[in-house]
Amino acid sequence: MEESFLKESLRYLKKSKSAMLGLFIIILLVVMAIIAPLISPHNPIAQDLYNNFKPGFWAGNYNNFLGTDEFGRDLLSRIIYGARISLTVGLIATTIGVLLGSIGGILAGFLGGWVDNIIMRIVDIMFSLPSILLAIVIVAVFGRGLGKTMIAVGITYIPQIVRIVRSKTITVRNAEYIEAAKAIGCPTLRTMLIHIVPNVTSIIIVYATLSIGSAMIDAAALGFLGLGAQPPTPEWGAMLASSNDYITGGFWWIATFPGIAILISVLGFNLLGDGLRDVMDPKLRRK
Repeated sequence: MEESFLKESLRYLKKSKSAMLGLFIIILLVVMAIIAPLISPHNPIAQDLYNNFKPGFWAGNYNNFLGTDEFGRDLLSRIIYGARISLTVGLIATTIGVLLGSIGGILAGFLGGWVDNIIMRIVDIMFSLPSILLAIVIVAVFGRGLGKTMIAVGITYIPQIVRIVRSKTITVRNAEYIEAAKAIGCPTLRTMLIHIVPNVTSIIIVYATLSIGSAMIDAAALGFLGLGAQPPTPEWGAMLASSNDYITGGFWWIATFPGIAILISVLGFNLLGDGLRDVMDPKLRRK
């Protein structure tokens, strides 16, 4: 049954051109991040102040294809290496949020009572702050740095996934086979692992895919504010932040290309996430 559902899901996914485009973008980014040392034309942190603010291919400069920044560093090389950092931040932050949020949502939805009240009140408190403000507060407490950024962004996604998983868990909890499991004395933990987790996995996968792009944006925002990856780390948000003072001087490429990299990456994950949502929910499948 599971194999049949998997094959059917893959068949529907292949029919979605937007999902395939998103998957292609993601694969391209992952491959670029893995082989960055092989395809990067220059050292991403090597400075050459004699070649700062050089335009790229549009001005006949093919040695620095996308131009250079204020320190003469090759922009293309920094964007290629930046894919490693941005993808890592997005994946780890999402994993933190989804893992903790799923556990909280399942416990709250299945156990109910005082457990549900405590978890949901904590979630309400977290929801009272905008996610980016909450991330800033967390970074301010733990300190700056890439690792702190991943933790901060991951924590901001916990309340969203808790509510989503809790809602699905409550629906599954009222099913007849759950009542039958309770009637034969099946332990609570075993019931959650065998009956609840498999039924909420699909919604977790969809949410996680969609959240990776959002996590990359949040990490870039923290980097733009100087709270994420610190110089000279080639992180896309930090690159945007460093270009802020030079846009009005006509050096548009310093901000444009890192921004395009963020845009394409987020688009890829969103397209794939939308496709997975349609595939894993039979009601939304396009015939």
